[in-house]
Amino acid sequence: MKTANAIKPRMPDIATRLASAAGGARAPSMTGGGPGRSHAAPGRPASADLARTGGAQPRQVVRTGEHTPPRHEDDLIAQEIPVALEYNGISHATLLATPCDLEDLAYGFSYTEGIIRSASDIYDMNVVDAPQGMIIQISIANACLNQLKLRRRALAGRTGCGLCGIESLDEVRRNLAALPARPGQISGQAISRAMRQLRALQPLHLATGATHAAGWASDAGQVLHVREDVGRHNALDKLIGHLLRHAIPTDAGIAAISSRASFEMVQKAASAGISAVAAVSAPTTYAIQLATELNVLLAGFARDNRFNLYAHPEFLGNNGGLN
Repeated sequence: MKTANAIKPRMPDIATRLASAAGGARAPSMTGGGPGRSHAAPGRPASADLARTGGAQPRQVVRTGEHTPPRHEDDLIAQEIPVALEYNGISHATLLATPCDLEDLAYGFSYTEGIIRSASDIYDMNVVDAPQGMIIQISIANACLNQLKLRRRALAGRTGCGLCGIESLDEVRRNLAALPARPGQISGQAISRAMRQLRALQPLHLATGATHAAGWASDAGQVLHVREDVGRHNALDKLIGHLLRHAIPTDAGIAAISSRASFEMVQKAASAGISAVAAVSAPTTYAIQLATELNVLLAGFARDNRFNLYAHPEFLGNNGGLN
């Protein structure tokens, strides 16, 4: 893909380093990076690595407290900039995002919004630095232009809201078919394992405390791919974009997210064929309704080897121990 100014590089691939630490076990595809602070564990990337990739920037802060005298220290702050998406010269949406893995973000957003039907519908992509942010210029198939116009929105993108700018209630929910049911095919152990692994595979969050993560885990709960962003929707779009670009099947596996399970998070997952979503925090009523209708197992408060099931508990092996 061509770039007017080179696409912000992916954060350092720490798969080799993690695999070495684990005795050669395969490590997940990650956004990458590590805390980069003075107390960082050996082998984690330095702050310069996170800054170089567009994930974080160093800043000097004043640390103090009720009984602590002020002192100046270096810290890492998560980057958040406006990222505009243009399709065939048509301005469509502006998101507030972390400027790394932008190719994945563009593919994932385009797919979960229903603008493209497959990765092959994107012909070219340029990422251009602008005075107030970045512009992703995407060339798509002409057959997708009509769908683009149907979904077009002037999205003044807030990090926490993926639906801001939608012009009517009819545009909120996409017309998606229910996914195939998976009774008894998902294990509780796998959900807990995926959530435990996800927490350790968020280098940008460990460095800044300001980002969300979305991870793709196998049915055994092994986290294989992780993406991070200041926005939870963006993190999931980045993950889905990565899966789409690399033709990774989504009919079996678990999406693990470090946020609450909102309606749009479930909709994005279902649009990508993901039928199991586990969230660190709670779901919303609309998310539960959508998950129920679209055959998505929805787990919330997934932490400390426990979780609540809000939709399709029958997908869990042995009914999760239910009588």
